[in-house]
Amino acid sequence: MRILYWTPLFWPNIGGIETLSINALPALQRRNYEFVVVASHNELNLPDEMNYNGIPIYRFQFWKALTKRDLTEVVRLQKRVAYLKRTFKPDLVHLHFPGHLAYFHVSTLNAHPAPTLLTVHTDFYGTRGDQNTMFGKVLRSSAWTTAVSESTLSDISQIVPEILNRSSVIYNGLEAPKILPEPIPFDPPRILCIGRLVHDKGFDLVITVFAPLIHSFPQARLIIAGDGPAREDLERQAAALGLKDAVEFTGWISPNKVPELINKATVVVIPSRYREPFAIVAVEAAQMARPVIATRIGGLTESVIHKQTGLLFEMENVQGLFEAISFILDHPDTAMRMGHNGRARALDIFGLEKYVDAYDRLYLRLINEAENAHSA
Repeated sequence: MRILYWTPLFWPNIGGIETLSINALPALQRRNYEFVVVASHNELNLPDEMNYNGIPIYRFQFWKALTKRDLTEVVRLQKRVAYLKRTFKPDLVHLHFPGHLAYFHVSTLNAHPAPTLLTVHTDFYGTRGDQNTMFGKVLRSSAWTTAVSESTLSDISQIVPEILNRSSVIYNGLEAPKILPEPIPFDPPRILCIGRLVHDKGFDLVITVFAPLIHSFPQARLIIAGDGPAREDLERQAAALGLKDAVEFTGWISPNKVPELINKATVVVIPSRYREPFAIVAVEAAQMARPVIATRIGGLTESVIHKQTGLLFEMENVQGLFEAISFILDHPDTAMRMGHNGRARALDIFGLEKYVDAYDRLYLRLINEAENAHSA
């Protein structure tokens, strides 16, 4: 069965969806699915066509064409997408929603009719969803919608209530790391932030908190792993606060190295200042038996259970973040208990096999329903 898998970015870009995809697609391949990936280039200088573990990847300059309002390029891209659909002949299109990708899918629906499975990873709280919006169009034209958390599904079903009877939650799932968790280090304590370095991730809040925190824990170190447009600002902030020697910026980390990095951490902090639908990093930290401190908002309240697998604090509340980190560093036994609870929950609820099982069943169901409707 052929799946056209649309995602904003794909390996070697790395983020939540990208990490999820490079884990899930090979597992689904082994269940007799054939994939072709459609993605964007982003800032990387990547070829239009390449291959990842036997999966063809086709990249298009979707965002560039739309932002420049280049009608000639938009039409050219539509033709390329339509040609890909006609030649690959997918049984199902699995679209991970951002607006610029959805436009090129919706505008080429007639190239090769196939049901669309829409997966929503992004915060759409308060977004318009009427018939004239791309969000509304893609929600209404999809055979089924999945959301990565109950919070996200609640948000989008309030925008377009018609999807309630054709939608569900499928939590993100990751393969368990091959390495086992090491004992949590407290001498010295290591605070880890990992992700794309952008304003919305809130890593500047941790740097702000770390300045007074280091007076109580002088051996503590802050590790910020990842890259992005906010890196220079974060480095300047750390230097201005006199933290240059106590804050390490690792740059981009390969996904297979993330468990090793987390294994060296005492606590993982996710200080997002927007409604994270779901944080892959929270699962990765839990798999390595690390407590997680996160903003009390969106899907983070489902991936981190307050006082059981970590601590939640109110968005932008610097004092609350300071107290949460201080509590973890002051209470090693509680931190280890939270880490143990988080690992057990991650392996049970957020495992890759459970995720693959859910999409395997849904793929089969939607493809069979489409075939039955066509034969009727």
